[in-house]
Amino acid sequence: MLKPTIATQDVIVTGSAEQTPSVRWALIALSLSMLLSSLDTSIANVALPTLTRAFTASFQEVQWVILASLLAATTLIVSVGRLGDIIGRRRLLLAGIFLYTVASVLCATAPTFWLLIAGRAAQGLGGAIMMALSMGFVGETVPKAKTGSAMGLLGTMSAIGTALGPSLGGVLIAGFGWRAIFLINLPLGILTFLLAHHYLPVDRLEPKTDRAGLDHVGTLLLALTLAAYALAVTIGRGSFGALNIALLLAAAFGVSLFVLAERRAASPLIQLAWFRDPVLSAGLAMSALVTNVVTATLVVGPFYLSRALGLDAAMVGLVLSVGPLVAALTGVPAGRMADRFGAQRVTIVGLIGMAAGSFILSMMSTTYGIPGYIVPIVLITGGYGLFQTANNTAVMTDISPDQRGVTSGMLNLARNLGRITGASVMGAVFAYASATIDITTPHPEAVATGMQITFGVAVMVIVVALALAIGTNRRTLHNREFAPEAEFQADGKVLE
Repeated sequence: MLKPTIATQDVIVTGSAEQTPSVRWALIALSLSMLLSSLDTSIANVALPTLTRAFTASFQEVQWVILASLLAATTLIVSVGRLGDIIGRRRLLLAGIFLYTVASVLCATAPTFWLLIAGRAAQGLGGAIMMALSMGFVGETVPKAKTGSAMGLLGTMSAIGTALGPSLGGVLIAGFGWRAIFLINLPLGILTFLLAHHYLPVDRLEPKTDRAGLDHVGTLLLALTLAAYALAVTIGRGSFGALNIALLLAAAFGVSLFVLAERRAASPLIQLAWFRDPVLSAGLAMSALVTNVVTATLVVGPFYLSRALGLDAAMVGLVLSVGPLVAALTGVPAGRMADRFGAQRVTIVGLIGMAAGSFILSMMSTTYGIPGYIVPIVLITGGYGLFQTANNTAVMTDISPDQRGVTSGMLNLARNLGRITGASVMGAVFAYASATIDITTPHPEAVATGMQITFGVAVMVIVVALALAIGTNRRTLHNREFAPEAEFQADGKVLE
């Protein structure tokens, strides 16, 4: 009963997309929304030393400038996606942009440190709304045949935001002080809000009596569970003590309670039956696994470049910018490849590239210098650009309209969980492999060994993701082969 409706809507969207140039402006609005939300995750990092002096805060305290935003985004991103499906994605996205912009002003004018933290948490919530709903809107703004290209554009903007954050933040802090990194969001937020308000399609909701309500119990349980897990893998500055174990146990217990609540809920936050779809379940698992490896490049890279290769800070920053730049340049071509050759095939190609790059790094000697580091990093980040765009396209293409928000939220959640897990686990592997207590002052050979072992582990992670991708592709091809017969049987017709 659902497929004809989706098909009809696709025709309508296709027709409108081909006839009106306003679709381009809608994509610009979504791109800016993705840019701002990704910029938020990286621009504040460079300000931490300055904020330590400005508020006379300790290192442990100033970490909450990052954690507050990350926790808010991680714990609520699925819930806001589902809320958008219920009350309308356009109105919630506008609310998210408004919240993000106002929170940025609050951060810029915060007179106390803990008011800054509150502003950062609000920024994280606004960013979660923008990131989750931007992908959810693609199905309403572009024809199905162009989904990959649109996803590639959003992936490019996300990579640009991540790459631009540290350099832009450094320039703003040097020229205008730390408050400027938040004030820059004011004009960008206003522009994004106006474009989204004017060009995004108006919400078309079912009558209130036919709409499912928000699963309050499931929402609360999921938020608490994700908060416990995120705290478990982020607090402690690399050490893993009793508190971390207690939080992990609380998260595991929370998962059990959440599953039980979803089975009993009349309108669950996440339909557990969705995970029977191999494309969705494998896509989420692969996204979390792959992000672990990308995060490892950000954790290990600076230490390898500075300690093992002996580069100064400026050169380290320049070399580190290569990866995000490659990912940004890969996004749009990856989308076109997904549209032309199939998203699942491009996903496999991207994972092969990441595996090759990780394997080269696991064997790399310092004698090859900067080129020896850049070449495999280009393979890893280029492969990640292919993977992310193709995987997002595969998961989001055939999702029904009332599930786009929550599915987009789950994709972003998988990436966030992979990011915080990768920073913790891969960082711990690197520290252990380097055989040093103080990771800031290890011997160059120890750092090189640590990088090799870390990316040896990364190869194994990518191989697991690649196995999932190949298995999903085979299963999809098998289902397509028998789809006509299955449809006839479902319709109760007899083949001639």
